Amino acid sequence: MTITDAHADLVFCRGPVLTADAARSRCGGVAVADGRIVALGSEVTDRIGPRTEVVNLEGRLLVPAFQDAHVHPVGAMLESLRCDLTEVADESSTVAAVAAYAAAHPATEWICGGGWSLEAFAGGTPTAAMLDRVVTDRPVYLPNRDHHGAWVNSRALERAGIDRDTPDPAGGRIERDRDGHPTGMLQESAMNLVGRLVPAPSLDDMTEALLAAQAHLHSLGVGAWQDALVGAGGPLPDAFDAYVKAADDGLLTARVVLAQWWDRDRGAEQIADLLERRALLERRELDHHRSAGGRLRADTVKLMVDGIAESHTAAMLDPYLTSCGCPGTHRGTTFIEPDALARFVVELDAAGFQTHFHALGDRAVRDALDAIEAARVAHGFRDTRPHLAHLQVVDASDIRRFRDLGATANIQPLWAAHEPQMDELTIPFLGPERTRRQYPFADLVRAGATIAAGSDWPVSSADPWHGIHVAVNRVLPGAGSDAAVFLPEQRIDLMTAIAAYTAGSAHVNRRDSAGTIRVGADADLVVLDRDPFEHPADQIAETRVAQTYVDGRCVHRATWDRG
Repeated sequence: MTITDAHADLVFCRGPVLTADAARSRCGGVAVADGRIVALGSEVTDRIGPRTEVVNLEGRLLVPAFQDAHVHPVGAMLESLRCDLTEVADESSTVAAVAAYAAAHPATEWICGGGWSLEAFAGGTPTAAMLDRVVTDRPVYLPNRDHHGAWVNSRALERAGIDRDTPDPAGGRIERDRDGHPTGMLQESAMNLVGRLVPAPSLDDMTEALLAAQAHLHSLGVGAWQDALVGAGGPLPDAFDAYVKAADDGLLTARVVLAQWWDRDRGAEQIADLLERRALLERRELDHHRSAGGRLRADTVKLMVDGIAESHTAAMLDPYLTSCGCPGTHRGTTFIEPDALARFVVELDAAGFQTHFHALGDRAVRDALDAIEAARVAHGFRDTRPHLAHLQVVDASDIRRFRDLGATANIQPLWAAHEPQMDELTIPFLGPERTRRQYPFADLVRAGATIAAGSDWPVSSADPWHGIHVAVNRVLPGAGSDAAVFLPEQRIDLMTAIAAYTAGSAHVNRRDSAGTIRVGADADLVVLDRDPFEHPADQIAETRVAQTYVDGRCVHRATWDRG
């Protein structure tokens, strides 16, 4: 090897480097060549040549690029480009925002978008009458921010033929008044009664949304993600073709795992379709002379086990309390019966698929773990890396099973804090004992579970530092020093939280070549504006990303960055 061959393309020096390895070690520099890390520490200066780009960290921390283990970027950006309700906080401003959008888009056939907050409306259930006051000439379809319910106007109900005689679909609920008439709120699978009539966005629209979402995620230090819902029949448009187009056009700079949607109205026969899409991407990678584990894969299947606690569709072992705080009879909704879930997971595991579960209530968590156990019994510990997302309520007896079964806990930490949706729509109906078992991050860490992290954007902010802030503090960013801490015994330390967004999510995404800073690893790196370990914990969310690199290529540089 000549001296020229030994020169690096890129060197980071004169600042701290957090490797995020098991030893939580630091070093003083990183050298990159051909998209991989080739040297660490004092050796990096020997790699500087006449064409080497040198980044002077000047005390700013270099960390592995974040990976979001559960996100919906295309749907998020589509909504933001339409009637975006994510920044309005009460009933009057939400209705006013819909009215303003409708007036500004008189030729739009349907008013679509969404992102409104449940706590903006009494009981989390707005009505068609509210929309009818501002939009009468067109149907309106607006999913809430968690996408487990949709708000529609009377024109949309009429278009779908929904009236007092329309039965609730399996796994869904049409909210009704005392006389049985639909009120304009559709829960879970009832969303599809109207959603299936909404014109599908074009491929160009989807691709535009994907590329805008990619830029946003890169600006937050995210270099890879798992899109948690891709496929037909789900509550979001199918982004598969947009991902393929972006990759084929050389515009996909992130590495992405597509979690293919498990259609609850079908059975195991759909596995053939899932295999076909997986194989299509594998063939594409080979045709383009890339590795089969390259920039885009579809080797994960997303199974929605239950709903959400706020609408009482999260599946619970014990019934929800009623509005008076009395024991009720409703235990939530199970979308896939346990025996069927276990059979499906065994077959998916045999086919080499990773399983990605939406499991929010304690009964859903147990059903998902039971299904993973069935696959382990049938096939042994195959390296399929199953993971459970959300984990709002977990029974104490199931905590250790994550470690024992090799199931990753995929947390969305930003939700583990006091805010109106938690305090008004959740805690009163869970009761004190279940409330104490919400988002048990520290219990899972102490039990030896592997922890990954994701945002679930657009349900909540895609900024990893907001999630890390709550994981460490259990209060929302900007909540103030007098804010009540939500279950302080479940706080985790800053390094553990960062590792969840880096090494942990890389494990979930089967990206063993990334997630830590080490020689031979992919040069997916982020320069921060500070070293957050040198600042108080209540300032974690103030951390900003200066530069993001994927394969040693800068994919984002903040306009304010001096580097």
